[in-house]
Amino acid sequence: MTRTDGYLLDNRQTEAAERFDAFATLFDPTTFRHLTALGVGPGWRCWEVGAGGASVVSWLAKRVGPTGRVLATDIDTSRVAPAGRHPVEVRVHDVGVEEPPGEGFDLVHARLVLVHVPDRERALRSMVAALRPGGRLLVEDADPALQPLLCPDEHGPEQQLANRLRHGFRQLLARRGADLSYGRRLPRLLREAGLHRVEADAYFPVASPACAALESATVRQVRDQLVAAGAATHDDIDRHLANVAAGGMDLATAPMISAWGRKAVQR
Repeated sequence: MTRTDGYLLDNRQTEAAERFDAFATLFDPTTFRHLTALGVGPGWRCWEVGAGGASVVSWLAKRVGPTGRVLATDIDTSRVAPAGRHPVEVRVHDVGVEEPPGEGFDLVHARLVLVHVPDRERALRSMVAALRPGGRLLVEDADPALQPLLCPDEHGPEQQLANRLRHGFRQLLARRGADLSYGRRLPRLLREAGLHRVEADAYFPVASPACAALESATVRQVRDQLVAAGAATHDDIDRHLANVAAGGMDLATAPMISAWGRKAVQR
């Protein structure tokens, strides 16, 4: 995932691999469904923005085949580097700061990236500019403000603690510049960027082992920041992690909103 120096969830921390695995389990089926519907196939040139892990990059590589190209970029490529063999190229790049790393792409895709990028407007312009006429853009991002609870069914003290920690985590993200209501704006932003045939949908996991794995890894990754911010004590966090491990809570994620459209064909 693309980040600035203020990004809260560093790809190099040990918990990052667990988070990427959970994201893949939760969201890959939705992403792959959209990419298939957009027609990704042999010979396509694709830019995967803020690649983070390798699951989407590997899927794209199989779809485009040896005649295609997949450019995977991130400000930290440590997790995606093993996928860097033909037709995949891995490159360090910050979509919110740098110019596009190429042009004429048939597809540009970003998942759970732009919500964390301070200059989202520039990043989106860069992604649209990199498309060929008629090329497809798919942006998938979270909207934590749309559904702010970790436990939508807050029926006991374990769920109340979980939601209190989730509130603290959201505050940490907001202080680092994340836009917690970004996902809902994607259809309008894609239209305003000049894309045609814009559509969108949302996916909202409510209870899944992958939700629990994601929560555990995330809380362990940011526990020191939660404590420093006064959002929780170490005892609170230990109790919450034990509750998650016990498997008795229905844990949800923020809705992931997917929006897609096509760049106009020049006449």
